[in-house]
Amino acid sequence: MNDKIYMQQALAEAQKSHDSGGVPVGSILVDNENNKIIGRGYNQRVQQSDPIAHGEMDCIRNAGRRSHYNNTTLYTTLSPCMMCSGTIIQFGIKRVVIGENKNFEGNIPFLKEHGVEVELLNDADCIALMEKFIKEKPELWFEDIAGRERV
Repeated sequence: MNDKIYMQQALAEAQKSHDSGGVPVGSILVDNENNKIIGRGYNQRVQQSDPIAHGEMDCIRNAGRRSHYNNTTLYTTLSPCMMCSGTIIQFGIKRVVIGENKNFEGNIPFLKEHGVEVELLNDADCIALMEKFIKEKPELWFEDIAGRERV
């Protein structure tokens, strides 16, 4: 049940990005010991003119320094790209809950191969927001995924 509640928080972050002209990917980082949100963020590549300001990266940055991240869960509305997947592994985040991978497959097998527990929700609201964005701004979407195919 908590996964759906936290995903709604990540989706609210994605909506912030969409509303400010950016790519609608949002993320939440939760401390598993006390079920407290310790970081939140959204894709700000457009807003900050920063090519690595993906939603997961913004969230982890906003969480700040920690001695370890192995007791956290990262919630993200879209399956993470290779850069974000590498960051998840680098910091030892053990669990990732993904809103959807219909619009972008991301790197779920890579995460699993590196010991990350992955939960895919296939959330209809996450899918719909990304589909809307792709229809509205296909050139920005293509830029965000570095010219790769949609899936």
